[in-house]
Amino acid sequence: MRYKVTFAVGLALGYVLGTRAGRERYEQLKKSAREVAQNPAVRNAAETAGQNGREFAGKAFTAVSQKVGDVVPESLAGRVRGLRGRVGGGEDDWGTSNT
Repeated sequence: MRYKVTFAVGLALGYVLGTRAGRERYEQLKKSAREVAQNPAVRNAAETAGQNGREFAGKAFTAVSQKVGDVVPESLAGRVRGLRGRVGGGEDDWGTSNT
């Protein structure tokens, strides 16, 4: 599934960058992408995926750190702790809210 999504995104990006349809078609594509991104179902799916990813990263970090002990660099440990603190709502690094 991940490869299909990546392919579709790459195909769309290639079309936008390679098209000779002009500014009007570009604006249509941009408007359509914005409408999809603002769809509540899409936003909920993205939020759920983000939460699952943060949860998985925390579990993976815990499992790895138990096996390697205190060898995990502090910079990595700080990033994982930062991800754990984000589980609530509010603004993310992309300027979108969890609505």
